[in-house]
Amino acid sequence: MLAKKIIPCLDVRNGRVVKGKKFENIVDVDSPEVLAKYYSESGADELAFFDITASYEERKTSLEFVKKVAANINIPFCVGGGVSTIEDFADIMASGADKVAVNSAALKNPELLKEASLKFGSKCVVLAIDAKRNDESSWNVYVKGGRERIDLDPIEWAIKAVELGAGEIVVNSIDEDGMKNGYDIELLKRIKASVYVPVIASGGAGELKHFYEAIEYANVDGVLAASVFHFGEIKIQELKRYLMDKNIKVIL
Repeated sequence: MLAKKIIPCLDVRNGRVVKGKKFENIVDVDSPEVLAKYYSESGADELAFFDITASYEERKTSLEFVKKVAANINIPFCVGGGVSTIEDFADIMASGADKVAVNSAALKNPELLKEASLKFGSKCVVLAIDAKRNDESSWNVYVKGGRERIDLDPIEWAIKAVELGAGEIVVNSIDEDGMKNGYDIELLKRIKASVYVPVIASGGAGELKHFYEAIEYANVDGVLAASVFHFGEIKIQELKRYLMDKNIKVIL
């Protein structure tokens, strides 16, 4: 069994790491390079960096901050936000990222996933899915930082994206984002059972058991979180020791 990955997430707006609940009530946390260095030295397996207003503001990812973060870490680094062309992939990776996450643009132009995977390899192409439950006991995909609903089922979208070349799926529950009630296990299970690439859980971690539940019950390959790490409520090494005690394979 491959080791499960612990991934802190930096949601960046105007050059600062921020955090909210259900994509609202945003509060300031710290500078991205300071947090990135801290997580790299604390045992994080990877780091995620999302320029959360880039797509909504119709601009590119801030490469200045990508470069600053890359200079302060020695772990794999995924960047998303405002990615819409193959040139964006190239610019972000040239700035120090190992992987590029795409969300809104992949829905507008699914061929972008294929083009990027052919040029950079599928392992460098990450599909980020923001999903929210609907009134039909299912989910809808959302774009532009959770502002716009798409008439598309996230499970179906994950399957199609992998067929096109996505090498990893990050599944973020808008309902659970920042709520600390646990990940959306049902959604994660459905997507994990439908694709053969790594699936990363995002949105909802509030205590140690939530990470375990996502790994044990949904069989995800990694768990991503923000506020519980940013505010020191859970330390990464504490989480890893907890998971090891539960017979979950992690790298200390």
